[in-house]
Amino acid sequence: MNITILTNRDLASCFALNRLIPGLAEHQVTVFLSSRVGSKPLALPLQHLKFVEQDLLNGLIAPLLDSGALGRARVGQALFSFEQLAERVIGGVSTLNAINDAAGYERYAESKPDLVLSVRYGVILRDPAISLPKHGVLNLHSGLLPDYKGVMATFWALLNKESEIGTTLHFIEDSSIDTGSIVTTTRLPVQPDRSYFWHVLSLYELGCARILDAVEVLDRGLALERHAQPDSGNYFSFPDQSALTLFAEQGGRLFEPDEVLSVMRQFIGADGVAE
Repeated sequence: MNITILTNRDLASCFALNRLIPGLAEHQVTVFLSSRVGSKPLALPLQHLKFVEQDLLNGLIAPLLDSGALGRARVGQALFSFEQLAERVIGGVSTLNAINDAAGYERYAESKPDLVLSVRYGVILRDPAISLPKHGVLNLHSGLLPDYKGVMATFWALLNKESEIGTTLHFIEDSSIDTGSIVTTTRLPVQPDRSYFWHVLSLYELGCARILDAVEVLDRGLALERHAQPDSGNYFSFPDQSALTLFAEQGGRLFEPDEVLSVMRQFIGADGVAE
């Protein structure tokens, strides 16, 4: 199949691609990246999170990897940058923010997708983009639908002291947000001693496996079982300062330095010696 992946230029998306691309080796894959999710000014704690999720990888680690300063492939390297991953897919990896505009849609259509996979993509798809792939658009949402629609669903679930969090693999059927029919979900017990950052990456580990299962079903010529969402549910946006303060007062952390360091070491490699 021709599979087009829509994702975001951030750490969690790169982590997800590292899980997806090896499992899609038998397919022709093209990856398009949005530059960000949302455009509103962020509260200071979210600016710090943005540094971890975007700036550290895109502004420091990836340029060193891609320039060859750290070696093109490294002993013990478990995670690869967007540009390194581009060498592993036929259609490459490139930025596409204006997917609904004429020129952007043309680039998207040139990938001739039989199936589109969406993970953290920062642009709401309109009808032409949704209707193009014959197998539809599957979105991996890092929240359990319909209770946690919208942005940073994992944060809101942790703030609400849920005992478990999860992902939802669902179809995008129109331009409304997180409303399409559900294929499957994953669930993860909350670890109170772990941060939001850790929980998000752990969710993508589980969710990407479900994506690959769905691709295998479609590749066999079978239809995916799905069920409609109820009309109920809750939509969340970026947390404001009051929500972030409450989260901190409850003992929540957006990230822990040792967790971030552990992930970054997976890009650099265990011993720092190029192959």
